[in-house]
Amino acid sequence: MSAPLAETLTQLRIGNQKFLVDFYQRSRHLFARWAQRQHRLNAAQAHTLLQDTLLDFYDQVADGRLTILPVDLRDYIYGMAQQRLAAQVPANVPLPAAEASRRQRLLAQFNQLGNDCQQVLTYFYFRGYNFEKMGGKMGFPNATVARRQKTTCLRKLYELLR
Repeated sequence: MSAPLAETLTQLRIGNQKFLVDFYQRSRHLFARWAQRQHRLNAAQAHTLLQDTLLDFYDQVADGRLTILPVDLRDYIYGMAQQRLAAQVPANVPLPAAEASRRQRLLAQFNQLGNDCQQVLTYFYFRGYNFEKMGGKMGFPNATVARRQKTTCLRKLYELLR
């Protein structure tokens, strides 16, 4: 089960939000009932709260504050929503334009890299593999080749960003 969880985090980190959209579609009615009973919110307010909470969750994953997917994601999201209500965080606060633009640009450049470079960078930065493990996964003869490949891929990404 840990492989799909790691893959989910990787996909979220590179900007693929399909997991969150699916979670929202599956959970919004249950969440609305919970929010109505616990916090006396109507369905529209509950749906907005869930959307904002999922965006906060996405930001936690994207910027590295959350490195493993919680075992019980539903409870984790409900807890985040409860904290959001307790702190009276305003709804629909978008990312600053500069940050949103930076993320979109980085994702576009990352997608221009070849599959091998995407995989090397994903293994190293998002899954936390050391060079030996990454070399084994990628079929490299040793850790030095994996380190050099990572350096080459980072250089390519940097060049694309310029």
